[in-house]
Amino acid sequence: MSLTMNRRHFLAGTAGLLAMHPFSLSASANQAHLRLMETTDLHVHVFPYDYYADKPRDTVGLSRTASIIQGVRAESTNSLLLDNGDFLQGNPMGDYIAYERGMKEGDMHPVISAMNTLGFDASTLGNHEFNYGISFLMKSLAGANFPVVSANVVKEMGASPTADTTLVKPYVIIQREITDGAGNTHPIKIGLIGFVPPQIMNWDRKHLEGNVQTRDITASAKAYVPQMKEEGADIIVALCHSGIGSANLEDGMENAAIPLAMIEGIDAILTGHSHLVFPSSRYADVTGVDVDAGTIGGKPGVMGGFWGSHMGLLDLLIERDGNGWRVLSHTAEARPISKRNEDRSYTALAEDYAPVLDAVRAEHEATLKYVRTAVGKTDAPLHSYFALVADDPSVQIVSNAQTWYIKDQMIGTPYEGLPVLSAAAPFKAGGRGGPEYYTDVPVGAVAIKNVSDLYLYPNTIRAVKVTGQQVKDWLERSAGMFNQVEAGAQDAPLLNPDFPSYNFDVMDGVHYQIDLSQPSRFDKDGAVVNADANRITNLTFNGAPLDLAAEFIVATNNYRASGGGSFPGAMGDTVVFEGPDTNRDIIVRYLVDQGTVNPKADANWSFAPLAGTTVIFETGPAGVGYADSIEGVSITPDGMSDTGFAKFRIQL
Repeated sequence: MSLTMNRRHFLAGTAGLLAMHPFSLSASANQAHLRLMETTDLHVHVFPYDYYADKPRDTVGLSRTASIIQGVRAESTNSLLLDNGDFLQGNPMGDYIAYERGMKEGDMHPVISAMNTLGFDASTLGNHEFNYGISFLMKSLAGANFPVVSANVVKEMGASPTADTTLVKPYVIIQREITDGAGNTHPIKIGLIGFVPPQIMNWDRKHLEGNVQTRDITASAKAYVPQMKEEGADIIVALCHSGIGSANLEDGMENAAIPLAMIEGIDAILTGHSHLVFPSSRYADVTGVDVDAGTIGGKPGVMGGFWGSHMGLLDLLIERDGNGWRVLSHTAEARPISKRNEDRSYTALAEDYAPVLDAVRAEHEATLKYVRTAVGKTDAPLHSYFALVADDPSVQIVSNAQTWYIKDQMIGTPYEGLPVLSAAAPFKAGGRGGPEYYTDVPVGAVAIKNVSDLYLYPNTIRAVKVTGQQVKDWLERSAGMFNQVEAGAQDAPLLNPDFPSYNFDVMDGVHYQIDLSQPSRFDKDGAVVNADANRITNLTFNGAPLDLAAEFIVATNNYRASGGGSFPGAMGDTVVFEGPDTNRDIIVRYLVDQGTVNPKADANWSFAPLAGTTVIFETGPAGVGYADSIEGVSITPDGMSDTGFAKFRIQL
């Protein structure tokens, strides 16, 4: 059959002249225009709806991306629709299916139903596919009408990658017929191979250890790509659920897109994982990529945002060369579903594709009911607008719940009597999520949707046993959130944009200050770069200087305890308790147990004073209403940024 013959039902009703790509117009005999469409990091966002805020949202949703996909299909003769992973987890609909409805043999996962409706040709696995366990994953994939590939997740290791028994197929070779510029059809074999960060073994150790192993991304590719060529693949596309990181190859890279693309035999690369857009100015100064040319490691490449915000599009002009095909030219773009206006509002650029909505409407309605269920009350507002600059109520309630749970769990164990501390980080703190990406729960009833908002991920509870020295080093790692500030500086930028908020752990149970005049001891990845630096000062426990030789229990989550973020004292070898409960469930239980809570931040951390010094940071505009209530720091408004964030000045 032709490459898009199985898509013709989508084109019914298309009227008028179609805007043809230059490659479609210029292709001659033995030349063809091939369009590769990408979605990535959907995270169960099918409806254009924010379940946390319980309102429609024009910036997300596969139903919107679908209309762009339909338009591209209508413009072209030869196209493939590919997903780049992280589709199964990431919003309350995903949690509703995993924790409430469940997945029995034969059940359909709503995001798979939506993808089937849209007619995906293939997908790869992302790291979040493993959050609910392998059994849940495999039951979900069983309903897919398209192949799902991943070359470096292995059930049984062989002597080499090609001898491995992989969890899913490492690659597929799709055999199609393609129409050239003269209207003639030719056979073509398109190879699709997938990859996921090997760090999943740390991030989901509970689900994966003893069940699967991982290999290095590039090592797997170097083994499989020649095999794919031997099997007749004309064009090989890497579905790389791995971001655009360093161009220098290192073993076990999380963000390996550039070295992967440079491997001989790979013709194009679809990337993701980073929740960013390529081509875009974000990568203008990154070695190994060319934004203007749309290349990654010299190959055509694209990254289509997240949550359905963009559709990545690679247009390839290919030529029949003997019995095979080669890429002559290409263009790359990421088409958005919305645009941001000067007044910070958004205008939708795409309409919903009704069949996709219809495919998951029942699950959408069930999710709304699920997230609206009240579980307790709060006497204080729970917001994260200032979570990166002061002790914060949205983090405080998480720490309170974790401490409450772990203290109870330690009773009757060898660790009963050890002081319990709690480490928690803000998840919704702006950044790449935008100026509206903050927790904001008013005084009153707290529903499940609010708990999901407080704690985005389905992590499970852990406790680790550490020394006082490791507590200090843990906090030193966390303090990498901030830039170094020279004493006397005026309006210095405070926050390190490369440091993710989920790695800014606040440690409750101790008091401390952060000296910004010191350099960070660790870089953003957790490597020691300034061994003698000491940002953490005045560190006390129960009013006295912290004993560095004393032992403590720290309540945290499976991601952190297993090495996620590379924190001292949390590298997988200090775990003393692994609970079956998610951190979210613990917050719900805490609220039910307490009835009404008042999680006002206790200001147990602050910045060390720097005379005559001011810094600037950005947060969501709605934070203006809470600025006067923040304790332990002097905050004043300083206008708006050109990206829609509110700016504030701190007098250190």
